Amino acid sequence: MLKKVRLYDREKVDFGTLLYPSSKMSALLFPIIVEQLLNSLMGMVDTIMVSNVGSQAISAVSLVDSLNNMIILIFSAMASGAVILCSQCIGRGDYKTGNETARQVVLTVLVCAVTVTVTGLLFRKGLLHLIFGKIEPPVMENALRYFSITAVSYPFLALFQAGAAFLRAGGNSACPMKISVCSNGLNAVGNLIFIFGLEMGVSGAALATLLSRIFSVITVMIFLRRSGQAIVLRNYFSIRPDFPLIARVLKIGVPTGIENGMFQFGKLIIQSTVSAMGTMAIAAQAVTNILEYISGIFGIGVGIGLMTMVAQALGAGRKEEAGYYIVKCTKLGFMGTFASCILMFALTGPILRLAGTEAASAALCMEMMVMITLVKPLLWPLSFVPDYGLQAGGDVRFSMLMSTLSMWGARVALCVFLVRTFQMGPQAVWYGMFLDWGVRSIIFTLRFLSNKWIHVEYRERKV
Repeated sequence: MLKKVRLYDREKVDFGTLLYPSSKMSALLFPIIVEQLLNSLMGMVDTIMVSNVGSQAISAVSLVDSLNNMIILIFSAMASGAVILCSQCIGRGDYKTGNETARQVVLTVLVCAVTVTVTGLLFRKGLLHLIFGKIEPPVMENALRYFSITAVSYPFLALFQAGAAFLRAGGNSACPMKISVCSNGLNAVGNLIFIFGLEMGVSGAALATLLSRIFSVITVMIFLRRSGQAIVLRNYFSIRPDFPLIARVLKIGVPTGIENGMFQFGKLIIQSTVSAMGTMAIAAQAVTNILEYISGIFGIGVGIGLMTMVAQALGAGRKEEAGYYIVKCTKLGFMGTFASCILMFALTGPILRLAGTEAASAALCMEMMVMITLVKPLLWPLSFVPDYGLQAGGDVRFSMLMSTLSMWGARVALCVFLVRTFQMGPQAVWYGMFLDWGVRSIIFTLRFLSNKWIHVEYRERKV
C-alpha cells in the first residue's frame, strides 16, 4: 500500500508546474497552523484562568465547551464548503462565480447561526440537563451562565469562519492569522479584567470570548472589502438568496456538517459518561482534552490548507497534482504530530502546576497523556489529514458515512462498554478514540488509493 502511495507521489506529477510548490505551500500552511495554535492556546489560557476559580467552574466550562464545539463544527462545515467551491472557481479562473458563491455563504451562515442562537437560549436549561444529566447544582449553575453568553457569540464566530475561509481560498492565510493574534490577545486581556479584576468567574470568561469574536468578524469583513484579491465582498445588505448556489454550498456543507455534528455529538455522549464520574474526573479529562487537541494542531492546520490546494488543483483539471498534495501533506502531518506530542507531554507537568490542578486530577491527566503520546503519532495523521483532501475532491458523503460509523461503532461503543462493564475511568475515552483512529486510517487510505474520492466532474476533466 505504501509503495503505491510513493509511486503516485513521484511518477504522475509534473513538478515543474505545481500550483503550490514547496515555498508557496509553506506560505499557505504556516499561518494556518499558527492561527489554529493560537486559538488552542487561548482555550488553554481560558481553562487555566477559570481553574483558579475552582473545580466547579472548570467542570462547567468543560461541559459547555463540548456542546459549543459541536455547534462550532457545524458552522465550520459551511466554511469548508466555501473553501472548496471558491477554490475550485479560482482554480478554473471563474472569479465572478466565486464571489457570488461567497455572498450566498454569508447569507446562509448568518441565518443558520442566528437560528441556532435563539433556539439555544430559549431551551438552554432543558438542553443542558438533557445532554449532561444530573450533575452537581453549582456546576449546572455555572454551566447555564457560561452557555447563555457564549451562545450569543455563535453568529459572530460563524461569520468569521466563513470570512477566513474566503481569504484562504484565494491563498491568503496570513490575514486570518493576524486577526486571530489580535483577537486572542483581546480575549486574554478580557479574561484578566473580567475574571480577576471584576471577579465575574465563568461569566467573565464567556464575555471575553464574545467581545473577541465580535472584533474578529468586524475585522475580517473589512479586509474582504479590499480590491485586488480573489474574493471581494461588499454591499452586504444587498445580498439576496440565490437558491441554486445555496444548494451547491449545502451539497457540500450539509454532509460535512452532519459528519462534524455526529462526531461531536458522539463526544458529547462520551463527555456525559465522564460527567457521571465526579468533578475530579471531569477536570482531569478537560485538561487532557485541551493538551491532546493542541498536539494535533499542526495536522489540523495542514488539513485546512490541503483543502485549498486540492480544490484549486481539481478546478484547474490537475487530478494527479491533487493526489500529490494529499500524500505530501499527510507526510507533513506525521512529522508535525510526532513533534507536537513529544512537546506537549514535556509541558504537561508545568501546565498542571500552573493551572493549580488538584493532585488526583493531575495524576490522572498525566496517565492519559502517556497513552496519547505513545499512540497518537502512529494513528492520528492518516485518520484525519487525507480526509480533508478527499472532501475537497467532492467525496463528502463517503466521508460523512464512514466517519459517523467509525465514531459510533468504535469510539463511543468501546468507551461505553469499558465504563459500564469494567467501571473504567476516563481512560476508556482514549481506548475508544485509539480504535476509532485505527479504523479511520484504514478506510481513508483505501479510499484515496482507489481514486473514487475524485468527483466525477473532475475525474473526467482534462487539463
